[in-house]
Amino acid sequence: QVQLVESGGGLVQPGGSLRLSCVASGGTGNSYAMAWFRQLPGKEREFVGAIRRANGAIYDADSVKGRFTISRDNAKNTVYLQMDSLKPEDTAVYYCARQINPILSTIRDRNRYAFWGQGTQVIVSS
Repeated sequence: QVQLVESGGGLVQPGGSLRLSCVASGGTGNSYAMAWFRQLPGKEREFVGAIRRANGAIYDADSVKGRFTISRDNAKNTVYLQMDSLKPEDTAVYYCARQINPILSTIRDRNRYAFWGQGTQVIVSS
């Protein structure tokens, strides 16, 4: 069974930066993608970005392109989300997730991710 644990959330001022981490344990194989989603109260979980474990291919949401960077350290089984130039509208609970055997058409689809972390709160406010 795959377990995912996020960390790094907190309170930051507009324009500031945070780096989220997601440590994975369990599971086998290399054919999966790790993704970050975020969710505001009463709203659907929104795709932020994803990275393939095997080749490092990255997929970003338009809303964060140029500000957020997803990366991975396979040796540490960890995925990161570097968030720069944060805005109040980035305030949300951020989740990491894993999709097994992803294809291009499913990598942004939250319903295709079987494993989720517990989430970490990010608040952007002055």
